Amino acid sequence: MTDPTRIDFIYLSEPDMIRAGVTDMPACVDTMEEMFGLLHTGDYRMAGANNDSHGAMVVFPESSPFPDMPKPTADRRFMAMPAYLGGRFRTAGVKWYGSNIANREKGLPRSILMFTLNDADTGAPLAFMSANLLSAYRTGAVPGVGARHLARKDAKVVGILGPGVMAKTALSAFIAVRPGIDTVKVKGRGQKSLDSFLAWLAETFPQVTTVEVVDSLEAVVRGSDIVTFCSSGEVGDPETYPTVKRDWVKPGCFLAMPALCNIDAGMQAADVRKVLDNTGLYEAWFEEVPKPAHKVIPVIGVKFMDMIHEGKMTRDQIEDLGAIVKGDLPGRRNDDEIILMSVGGMPVEDVAWGTVVYRNAIARGIGVKLNLWDVPTLR
Repeated sequence: MTDPTRIDFIYLSEPDMIRAGVTDMPACVDTMEEMFGLLHTGDYRMAGANNDSHGAMVVFPESSPFPDMPKPTADRRFMAMPAYLGGRFRTAGVKWYGSNIANREKGLPRSILMFTLNDADTGAPLAFMSANLLSAYRTGAVPGVGARHLARKDAKVVGILGPGVMAKTALSAFIAVRPGIDTVKVKGRGQKSLDSFLAWLAETFPQVTTVEVVDSLEAVVRGSDIVTFCSSGEVGDPETYPTVKRDWVKPGCFLAMPALCNIDAGMQAADVRKVLDNTGLYEAWFEEVPKPAHKVIPVIGVKFMDMIHEGKMTRDQIEDLGAIVKGDLPGRRNDDEIILMSVGGMPVEDVAWGTVVYRNAIARGIGVKLNLWDVPTLR
């Protein structure tokens, strides 16, 4: 008979995660949609006073008396992102990562992530897993959930700024829910990232028969049925963020923005529907940082919060994706409306997809079993 005090958990490397289905984008989109339903009903918790915080971040000062302290270069931070998710998941977890854009010079991803999944009753670890793919796929799946409800059903043309990992997963999600997509326009800064994206696209989605490398934001947006900005950049001056101009936007366009983004006065107008992946997340961000908050957090939903604060729009002009998923608010209402959705990224997404992948791994016998203790020394 097994001692009830014994705790084992599994370690899942990146190859283990792939074998357990972490790259199954259609399943990930379905899981994120289920997660948004739980967010809307309130069966979740994240950090912070309103239970909607993105997480806790360690940042570094411009100057320090300690010569070995890291410098605050672009994307230089450590961060913990904890959450609990109910429903059929009923698990908790935390993603921990370090990030440094200079990693690219060493052949490493900008961020290196790990995820711990815990039993919601005892708090015992269930799994410790490689999380770069976990995070990338859940991030890309969220625009896919948005596209399922808010993009035109006959969408064919996708415009992408930034041909990196986020662009690959977002496009995968768009195609999962709008399989008629056959044209991709992409703008990048460097030939290496463009070449990588184009090779991946040709191998992964041969149904995309028209691929155009463009050299301007206008070309990315103009004529596209779906638009996503996935580029990284310096934060602090919204005037330098990639900006969407209303004159470029095709009637019926759906724009999903998981990265730096700004909008002109035309896009700020009330007839452009504005959707957040979780309103509470943006309210938490807005409370946590100096104003205008968009200077500190460059995603477009934070700009919406600034606009409300400045009296340029009202709170009831913002819609929540969870309410749309649950049917309490309508999805796309007609073929001509323009819909702009902000994607902030939340630890409940990691918990949801991490739980599915963990349960796949257990069912398939994947992973390395590790022992925490047979009997705890202190209790």
